[in-house]
Amino acid sequence: MLMSPPLALGQAVHEVIESLSVLPVGERFAESLVDKFEKVWMGVSGKRGGFRDHEEEDTFKSRGAAMIRRVTEHPGILKNKAIKIRQDLPSYWLSEEDNIILCGKIDWLEYLEGDGSVHIVDFKTGKSDEDGASLQLPIYLLLAANCQTRPVTRASYWYLARDNEPVGVSLPTKEEAHRRVMEAAQRVALARKLERFVCKHKNGCRACQPYEAIISGQAEFVGVGGYKQDIYIL
Repeated sequence: MLMSPPLALGQAVHEVIESLSVLPVGERFAESLVDKFEKVWMGVSGKRGGFRDHEEEDTFKSRGAAMIRRVTEHPGILKNKAIKIRQDLPSYWLSEEDNIILCGKIDWLEYLEGDGSVHIVDFKTGKSDEDGASLQLPIYLLLAANCQTRPVTRASYWYLARDNEPVGVSLPTKEEAHRRVMEAAQRVALARKLERFVCKHKNGCRACQPYEAIISGQAEFVGVGGYKQDIYIL
C-alpha cells in the first residue's frame, strides 16, 4: 500500500469513528473523540503518514481534528443502534464459477428500528464528491446484502469536512449492482489470467504510477499495516 497524507488523514478519522460502532449507544461519547484522535494519529505521524515535514502534517492533522469535532457536536446517526458484520473483512463468493470473491469494509451500518432494515453510511474525508460512476456503493450494497441478514433500504455519504449529517444517495437494485461489479471483476480476472494489463492512458494513470514507482525501487518501506500490507511512501 502506498501511504500519502490524504490517506493517513482518512485512516485516522475512520478509525476513531468506526470504533464507536462496537460500543453501547450510551457509552460512545463517554471518552473525548478528540483525545482518541490524538492517540490514533500517533500511528500515522511522520513518515508513516507520508508527510514531508511537520508543517504538512500539522495541516492534515488540523483538518482531521475539525472533522472529529464536527461529529462530536453533530453525532446524528452515531447515537443510533448500529449493525456489525462479524467478519473483520466482510466477503462472499461473487462467482464461484469464475473464482471471484468480493470483499470490503463498510464504514457504518445504521439499524433502522422502524422496519428492521439497515442504512449504509460511508464517511468521506476528501474534498471532492463521490463520482456517480463509482462502484463503491454497488459493492457496499452487495456486501451488506450478502454478509448480514437485514434488508438494505438506504445509503448515504457523510462529507465530514463540510456537512453536519449524511447526504442520502439513490441505491441501485441488487441486480444492477451485481451486473456492474461482476463486469468489472471479470475484466480483472481475465487480465490476470492472460497476464495482460492494458492501461487506457498512454503514459500510465495516477492510479498506476505510484505503484510503478514502488516496483522500480523509488519508494521507501516504512512498516506493515493493519491487514498485513506493506506500507511505502514516495
